[in-house]
Amino acid sequence: MNSKDVNSDDVNSKMTKPAVTNFAPGLWAELVAEFFGTCVLILFGTGVVAMVVLFPNGNTGETIHGGYTNITLGWGLAVTMGIYIAGKISGAHLNPAVTLALAVFRRFPWIKVLPYSLAQTAGAFCAAALVYWNYLPAFRKFDPLLDHSAGVFTTFPAFPALPQAGFLDQVIGTALLLLLIFAITDEFNSPPGANLAPVMIGLVVVAIGMSFGGMHGYPINPARDLGPRLFTAVAGFRNNGLTDGTHVWWIPIIAPLLGGLAGAAAYDLGIRRFLPRPANATTNDATK
Repeated sequence: MNSKDVNSDDVNSKMTKPAVTNFAPGLWAELVAEFFGTCVLILFGTGVVAMVVLFPNGNTGETIHGGYTNITLGWGLAVTMGIYIAGKISGAHLNPAVTLALAVFRRFPWIKVLPYSLAQTAGAFCAAALVYWNYLPAFRKFDPLLDHSAGVFTTFPAFPALPQAGFLDQVIGTALLLLLIFAITDEFNSPPGANLAPVMIGLVVVAIGMSFGGMHGYPINPARDLGPRLFTAVAGFRNNGLTDGTHVWWIPIIAPLLGGLAGAAAYDLGIRRFLPRPANATTNDATK
C-alpha cells in the first residue's frame, strides 16, 4: 500500500465518522437541563407520596402501597433519574444547596448560582402542578376542601412548637447529603463509574429518608420544598405553610443551605485534603 492509499483511507474515515468537538452548552441549556432534571425528580417524588396518601384502603394499621418505605425508595429513584437527565449538560445539581456548596468549595461560577436555583424551583413548581392535575379526582375525594393534603407536595414539622428540632434535622440531613455527594464524585477518592454515581447518590437520599425523615419530612433541598409549596398556595391548599399563619416555609430553605455548606466543609477539611493525588494533578478546590 502506497502513501496515496493511506491518505485516501484517512479521508474516507474522516468522512464516515462524525467529528468529536469540545462543545460546551451555554447557560440557557444548563438552565433548561436543571429545570427538566428537577421536574422529573419532583414528578416521581411527589407522585409516590400521592400514591401512598391519596389511596387509603380502609384497613386500620395496614401499610398502604408500600407506606413510608415506598416513599423513601421513590425519592431516591427520583433523584437518580433526574441526575441522568441533566448530568451531562449542567452537572445535575437539582438542588440550591448543592449549587451553593459547589460555588463555595468547587469554584462553580457565582453568577450561575441564582439562575440555577430559580430554574430548579421552577421545575419543582411545574412538577407539582402536573402531579396535582394527574391526581385531581383523588384530591377531590380525599380532601375536597384542600385543608389537610398539602403534605403530598411539601414538608411540615413533626413538632410545630419546636421549629428548632426540624431545623436541626434539616441541617444534619443535608450535611450528610453533601458530604456523600462530594465523596462519591471526588476524583481523588474512590468514585464509582460515571454511570453509577447517580445510583449511589439516589441511595444516599434513600438512606437519609429512612434515618432522618421524621422530624421535617427530609426535603434536604430548598427547591424541592419551595417550588411545590408555592404551587399549593396558588392552587388553594389551606395548609400550605406560607399563608396559613404557621410560617414553616423558611426552615426547608435556610437549614439545607447551611447544612450543605457544613457537609461540604467537613468532607474537604476532614477527608479530601488527606487524599493522595498525582504530582501534576490540578484541583478546582476554592480553598486552594
